Amino acid sequence: MLIFLLVIIGLSVLILGHEAGHFFVAKLLGLKIDEFGFGFPPRIFAWRPKQSPRKSALAPSKVEGSGPRESAVFGETEYSINWLPFGGFVRIAGESDRISDGVEKLEAMPEEEKKRFFFFQPAWKKAVVIGAGVVTNFLLGWILISTVLMVGLPSALVVSGTQPGSPAEAAGFLNGDIISGFKTADSFISFVNENKGKQITLNIVRNGKEISLLATPRTNASANEGALGVAFFEGGETRQGFFSALWDGFNRSLSICYAILIALFSLVKNLVLHGSLLEGVVGPIGIFGVAQDAGGLGIAYLLQLIGLISLNLAVVNLLPLPALDGGRLFFTLIEKIKGSPLPRKIESWVNVAGFAFLILLMVLLSVRDLGALL
Repeated sequence: MLIFLLVIIGLSVLILGHEAGHFFVAKLLGLKIDEFGFGFPPRIFAWRPKQSPRKSALAPSKVEGSGPRESAVFGETEYSINWLPFGGFVRIAGESDRISDGVEKLEAMPEEEKKRFFFFQPAWKKAVVIGAGVVTNFLLGWILISTVLMVGLPSALVVSGTQPGSPAEAAGFLNGDIISGFKTADSFISFVNENKGKQITLNIVRNGKEISLLATPRTNASANEGALGVAFFEGGETRQGFFSALWDGFNRSLSICYAILIALFSLVKNLVLHGSLLEGVVGPIGIFGVAQDAGGLGIAYLLQLIGLISLNLAVVNLLPLPALDGGRLFFTLIEKIKGSPLPRKIESWVNVAGFAFLILLMVLLSVRDLGALL
């Protein structure tokens, strides 16, 4: 239960950080922000920061056809606390008004107001605001990975596969099982070889729970098979200094992002060409199973997992799919080349199709994850 809560908090911080990236960059560029929400509706309460007397005396200005305009910094943004504590959201003025209210209404606005509406910003400014969330998630992932390198990771033996017909397969070893009780791979191999032909008990951690498996290492195994027939890798990291960990963490974060991109390409390719999901990829439900395993190894492994999730969010959000930041960046690029936004109808249909694809993918992954848990 504790691991579950920690993962929920970690994911909420990552989503909130993503939205905060959009928020701070939009503020920095002088755009008007209507609301920044902590969590998702329904709303608990909301407030607007009060202007100081000095600010309020100077800030209001009268624009023809409009009422008093508040300061760009104080008083205009509403901050809300909401009941669903899964991240947050930001509403930038003029970002979604084009679809909900129509271009005509926006075009009729006073020129002074247009300067602070997202819809009227140049393409480069839109791209910077949109891309800020992705950059924030990469930075969070980099910081978490670097932090893990600074504190180090305890050693762990993680099962990556079993040979068909081997004692390990018969005993019930599964990919992702963590073999406990051994500090190094050599000590585990020595233990197995010393007990060939004898029944041994091995403790493993699976989905956060420790269970015992009985196996009898074979005596006539070939050199390429092994007495137990289990493949595993040795986890763990030695502690690094501050600057070394930052540099190594940055390089690892880039490599991880590249690996995620390749995996996503393979996922979509398998789904389209073969109608199957790529093995090893999990959805929202599967993440909690992975988190249970990581949490069983220690808090440092759980931090590493949250860092990996943050890097995943950065890469996934860059994909040129509607409803993602990458899709919005793609539309912005088309607008820059074309000289005007796409027609509302086309943009709406593309958004619906892209969103439907993402929902379908999440449902398929969740069904597979649920089947694995049952």
